Amino acid sequence: MKTAIALFVTTSTLLAASPGTLIFSDDFNRAESQEIKEEIGNGWYTASETRAKGNKQVDLRDGAMHIYIHEVADHAVSVKQDLEPFKNGTVALRFMLENPEDSLGLNFADLKYKPVHAGHICMVRISTKDIQISDLKTGKMDKVLQTARKAKQLTPEQQKLLKSKEQKVPHQLDTGTWYDLRITILDETMTIAINGKETASFSSEGIGHPTKRTLRLSVPKQAVVDDLTICSLP
Repeated sequence: MKTAIALFVTTSTLLAASPGTLIFSDDFNRAESQEIKEEIGNGWYTASETRAKGNKQVDLRDGAMHIYIHEVADHAVSVKQDLEPFKNGTVALRFMLENPEDSLGLNFADLKYKPVHAGHICMVRISTKDIQISDLKTGKMDKVLQTARKAKQLTPEQQKLLKSKEQKVPHQLDTGTWYDLRITILDETMTIAINGKETASFSSEGIGHPTKRTLRLSVPKQAVVDDLTICSLP
């Protein structure tokens, strides 16, 4: 059973536990002036104008960021924050998945790196059933591999390569429960801890990309996020 302390970590507590240099933080404790359009603030932005016909997909409510896909959207919700570029770092936040089919992805991108589609470098996706860590830079978002994959022309060697670029670890989460998440990127290794316990770790070349410039919160259905801090590491 999770303790009350684990469920009510504040931004200051997360920051105190984060080594390195703070490059971004948000406790989402602010109000919107209206309810029709997205008004996230603090540098966050989305593609809802084009992907969801302008319909709102992010709401600030009860001091947290609620992300939910609109029925007309043609793509998962992507809530983006541009950052001071970093190679190694930590991301700490609280999150909640309200339904069994929900998941939260954290995608690190570099739009200046052109050999990959849309700047995708690496990501972790957390669902109620498992944790998946992916090297997208040298995996499925590499433009050569992506083209072959879409054309269904991957060679056996390419298929084997793609399988080696991600790892999925079974891990059960309860719905409607707040969890503390910490992601640590150190050179070519990404390590995931939930409620202070290491739950997954994966090493791959692309994770070590030297300039991660954007964080994208990727939500295919729904997720709630709060108390987010990002620190760079030497």
